[in-house]
Amino acid sequence: MKDIQGNSQRKRFVAEQAAQLIQNGMVAGMGTGSTVAFLIEALGRRVREEGLTFVAIPTSFQARIACARLGIPLRDMQDTSRLDLAIDGADEVSPDLDLIKGGGASHTREKVVAAMADEFVVIVDESKLVERLGASFAVPVEVVAGALGYVERRLRESGGQPTLRTGSGKDGPVVTDNGQLIVDVRFPPTVDLRQADQAMHQIPGVVETGLFFDMTDKVLVAASGPGGPTLRTLAKKR
Repeated sequence: MKDIQGNSQRKRFVAEQAAQLIQNGMVAGMGTGSTVAFLIEALGRRVREEGLTFVAIPTSFQARIACARLGIPLRDMQDTSRLDLAIDGADEVSPDLDLIKGGGASHTREKVVAAMADEFVVIVDESKLVERLGASFAVPVEVVAGALGYVERRLRESGGQPTLRTGSGKDGPVVTDNGQLIVDVRFPPTVDLRQADQAMHQIPGVVETGLFFDMTDKVLVAASGPGGPTLRTLAKKR
């Protein structure tokens, strides 16, 4: 049985640790998802209680609304080209610190923000660590709506099994903040995902994939301990 309460506790713990990375004067990317929601909450508290001054670049409407409600100053992605730091969650983290992201359908904007940042830090609980990407999570692919049929055919021809992501609480497919669709693609374990990623980027109509290769500088991992959550830091091999 999934430990929902413990999982939430670990997410809050690692988010509060990551909130300490933000310093006065920074311009920082804010990712999307349940762990980042705790991060934004912790940063809002620092703004109120410590007078922390920084500017957040949100990767989704969800992150923008959360920051605005807590009084965190905002700037649009298109109004900057460089960030001091970006912090985000992940759906899977490999031993090489490569990622699958996009469970929240925001991976295109998240990848742009991660690329802008001088340092990209990922915050997860230990359940997100995997030996091989794609072991438990499909690869999200953002697709131009009009190209859906063509892209799905090309993905099947390449050995993938695409599934159009449908909405919860609404009829029809999930529509991203960019106005496009999400196809979740499963690949056999024998497929080299780095090569598959390169191939998917050559398909007209593919906007971006949720595979993040060679982008992560550091991963903060919340693990279970006898006295509560503990923090483990995984750094990129130099």
